[in-house]
Amino acid sequence: MLLENMAMAFAAIKANKMRSFLTMLGIIIGIGSVISIVSIGDTMRKMFSDLYKDIGSTQAFISVGYWVDDRREGDDFKLDEIERVKEVFGDEIAYVDSNNSLDSEAIYGRTKYSFTFQGINSNFQDVQPVEMLYGRYLNAGDILARKKNVVMEVKSAKRLFGVENAVGKTFRTTIYGATEEYNVIGIYRKEMNAFQTLMLGAKGGKGSAYIPDTILTLPNDNRYFLHVYAAEGLDLKEFYSRLLHYIAKQKGRNPEDFEMTTAVEQMNQVDSMMGILAAAVGGIAAISLLVGGIGIMNIMLVSVTERTREIGVRKSLGARTMDIMVQFLTESAIISACGGIIGIMLGVGLVSLGSVMFGTTAVIKPGVILMAVGFSGIVGLFFGIYPASKAAKADPIDALRYE
Repeated sequence: MLLENMAMAFAAIKANKMRSFLTMLGIIIGIGSVISIVSIGDTMRKMFSDLYKDIGSTQAFISVGYWVDDRREGDDFKLDEIERVKEVFGDEIAYVDSNNSLDSEAIYGRTKYSFTFQGINSNFQDVQPVEMLYGRYLNAGDILARKKNVVMEVKSAKRLFGVENAVGKTFRTTIYGATEEYNVIGIYRKEMNAFQTLMLGAKGGKGSAYIPDTILTLPNDNRYFLHVYAAEGLDLKEFYSRLLHYIAKQKGRNPEDFEMTTAVEQMNQVDSMMGILAAAVGGIAAISLLVGGIGIMNIMLVSVTERTREIGVRKSLGARTMDIMVQFLTESAIISACGGIIGIMLGVGLVSLGSVMFGTTAVIKPGVILMAVGFSGIVGLFFGIYPASKAAKADPIDALRYE
């Protein structure tokens, strides 16, 4: 009986192809929108999670809070204090620096190119690995001697010098008012997808290069931030609590006087915000399913009116009220389900296309697809009940007289 009803439903849909497609359109748009938005939200959350893993999910920034009124010079961090922190906490700290960077113009012959110079220590490669193409990385001697050595990103080197292998070349730049020659000792490359390039790439089209962290603290040798990467596998909350209490004690302050920003906190905030945004927009998109359901009800009412004589013939031949109702419910459910399947293909296709453009992997949860298919079927059944009920209750004598 079910197969017979399905065959009749497909025959009715085929007889009115354009009308059936336009009826499905609301469901197609609704399901496609819901799957796209939910999947885009999940994909973006994964991309941000991967981004934080790439930049270091164990890192934290510590400084005296902006709310502290009695700020003093001793609140800043000196080189020996940073070294003492590394000694006290040992292997629990993977890396530490002052998070200093400076924008300045590099000059080579007649070529001028703006750079962002990031101050690093010699083991920055441990937490932010890059592929060294030419030359070498900065070492401890470069840092301690404050040598004017530079490790430059390969595209930046080609932009400034016209060649990738610029090891041994020099350029002039101004740091803290002093214009001096800097020597390129290494060229690196860091692979990034389109999203990472957008979020982490050089701002404003500037070049990227590493220089000794000690150079960027020359005016007063003070550091505003203490930038720490904790070792993997630690209880970060407990570790950073101990670190904060130690620093507060060394500075003669209360832990509440310091501001600590951790990558984990930032990641959780972004994840929560993305989840709320995806749910809200997904809910709005789901309204189109309601509109699609109303469209199904409307077209099924038209279909019942057009097929009044058919209903009368079937009833006169012995069809029960339930048979007629199931026939029209099957038709509305199939229209909705077909729209849902097309909507799924549309939604998955759009998300997959976007992931290819950003060079990442789309997150499409099977549960979302199953929910979408089930929901589209329920919409079809729910909005098909009234037309089916109207068809089933038709008087066979009146139906046979209908022209």
